[in-house]
Amino acid sequence: MTLKLFRAAWFLSALVVLVNLLYVYASLPQQVVVQETNPISLNVEWLFYLFLATIVLVNVLVYLLKVIFPEAENLRTWFHGMIITINIFLIIAMHAINVYNSTEMFDHGRVSTFLAGSLALIFLWAALWPLYLIFQRFFVKQAVS
Repeated sequence: MTLKLFRAAWFLSALVVLVNLLYVYASLPQQVVVQETNPISLNVEWLFYLFLATIVLVNVLVYLLKVIFPEAENLRTWFHGMIITINIFLIIAMHAINVYNSTEMFDHGRVSTFLAGSLALIFLWAALWPLYLIFQRFFVKQAVS
């Protein structure tokens, strides 16, 4: 049951990240500045296809894990959550690039705080799987046959 809920949440996050990609693409200038200290700028189409390829590759991993581990429901549930957190990071990263290239007055510090928070969420979620395995090994009693 938990896997079905995570699968639904993952599907929703995949749709949201794709819609967000289209929204950000429509509002970016032709030349997008990614970094100013060592000037890096990309054409908006290149950035669009780079983000699209990243989104597709990350989200296809869910199907790849299902093929490799068809019986490991707990691992697949955790991995769906991991992909959800990566999708959240991608959404915030796209918005950070959008805000950075906007001509309006925005507080860039706020966006970078959200970006760091979403990155911390990825690391926190990644750390939960080993903790879960340790908990299962030491605290869950095995059935005696």
